[in-house]
Amino acid sequence: MQEAELIRLAQSGDHDALVELLRSVETSVYRSAYYILGNEQDALDAAQEVLIRIYRKLDTYQEKAKFSTWVQRIVSNVCMDKFRAKKETVSIDEHELIIPDRNNVEDEILLTGLSNDIQEAIGKLPKQYRMVVVLRYLEDLSYQEIAEALDLPLNTVKSYLFRARQQLQELLYDYQKGGIG
Repeated sequence: MQEAELIRLAQSGDHDALVELLRSVETSVYRSAYYILGNEQDALDAAQEVLIRIYRKLDTYQEKAKFSTWVQRIVSNVCMDKFRAKKETVSIDEHELIIPDRNNVEDEILLTGLSNDIQEAIGKLPKQYRMVVVLRYLEDLSYQEIAEALDLPLNTVKSYLFRARQQLQELLYDYQKGGIG
């Protein structure tokens, strides 16, 4: 079933369509929340809150923006609320990223180390940079979609991404030189 049709059915009260719609976005919602907030428990709480908000506000969605952009805006708002509540005391848990099965164990170990280092580096970014990095590189949103999701000017999004890449490069410098220890 097409997403637009699923949305219309859910908005008209079709429970099965609503469940299917929420299931179609739950992984993306959790992944974004996890990378923005930096730990599993906060991400699970945020994802639950986002899904509840989608359910409650689905009737307000209009097809002016892509549905995924609308959802990511809700994710961003919920995560910002959590940041405000925590006063920037977000911790980074030691969770591995999902890595595809590989035949070479040595490569897998290197990729796991790199994934952990990248995840930790993303977690060290200021929240506004972290949010644009997650939306751009994990959710694959365009600059314009990020601007809409975060309610920021397009040039601000570009600036945040530029600065975030610079900071990530500095944070990952040791890894690039082989000096992680």
